[in-house]
Amino acid sequence: MIDSHSDDQPIVLLEDVRLKLASPAGEVNILRGMDLRVVAGETVGVIGPSGSGKSTMMMVIAGLEKPTAGRVTVAGTALNGLGEDALATFRRQNIGIVFQSFHLIASMSALENVAVPLELAGRRDALAEARRLLDRVGLGGRQHHYPGQLSGGEQQRVALARAFAGRPRLLLADEPTGNLDQATGRTVIELLFGLHERGGSTLLLITHDPALAARCGRIVRVEDGRIAGEEVGSPARHHARPLVLPNAAGGQERRPS
Repeated sequence: MIDSHSDDQPIVLLEDVRLKLASPAGEVNILRGMDLRVVAGETVGVIGPSGSGKSTMMMVIAGLEKPTAGRVTVAGTALNGLGEDALATFRRQNIGIVFQSFHLIASMSALENVAVPLELAGRRDALAEARRLLDRVGLGGRQHHYPGQLSGGEQQRVALARAFAGRPRLLLADEPTGNLDQATGRTVIELLFGLHERGGSTLLLITHDPALAARCGRIVRVEDGRIAGEEVGSPARHHARPLVLPNAAGGQERRPS
């Protein structure tokens, strides 16, 4: 296993993580002793066959699924002992998630979908920030449209804007182009990497496409609920630039990692 960043502080650390789920046929082992270390600023492409545990691993990292055994630490916080309310607050403050199926709220406009996490975080400028993010993904003119009035690519761009709304330290993307045609998928991926590079967040990208995974600095292969191997991806993607945010005075400030 590649451990070229052993002296760096990990933003994601999975230690012997196991997950069993009940089924009509009995217990099923989904994760079978998974170990993973991801350093702040890395881009990691996660590949593996369907059913190998990739998406479940992401759900565990996001605190959306609790492991049966093992330890999950994200941004220095042990998730195992947190209750649902604490996990929801932690996600809102630290993690952005992009799903294959968009997960937008059908009764809310694009603007409202992006503004929701900002409003929950108590941001007084939630709508203004949501407009800025929609402009950044090329949807400034569609902000008042509802998900049902948007194409699949447009919905995924709204989902990207929402994922980056809280300026997350960690971005989890699970097959973000899986429901899109090839040309639209390329557009979404360029936006994803562009937003990542502007923000300097850590990126875990789950994909069936080896070429897409290779755009990340490191490639992790998952098989049968375990990390089966790692390899180096694009050298330019090993660490993103530091996160630069506008401050209240209109200048810029760096967010500590």
